[in-house]
Amino acid sequence: MALATDVKRQVIVGNQRGKADTGSPEVQIALLSERITQLTEHFKTHQKDHSSRKGLLTMVAKRRRMLRYLRDTDPDRYKSLLLKLGIRR
Repeated sequence: MALATDVKRQVIVGNQRGKADTGSPEVQIALLSERITQLTEHFKTHQKDHSSRKGLLTMVAKRRRMLRYLRDTDPDRYKSLLLKLGIRR
């Protein structure tokens, strides 16, 4: 379940730091968050899809590690990203 090209492009443009930025932690976390949201919606109708659930847990763990990295390296960017994506309260 990959992201559609236009959705992916919108997420990248909305979170990039520079004009050609596609790999910064902000962009990667935003892309993972979008995929996590889509999979969460998928599980509302497909409760028994356990193989995809394992992928979801893997993505959540990867996003958590990236957020920890961003928090440790630049707390201001971390806080602004959390507010922008609405990940934590």
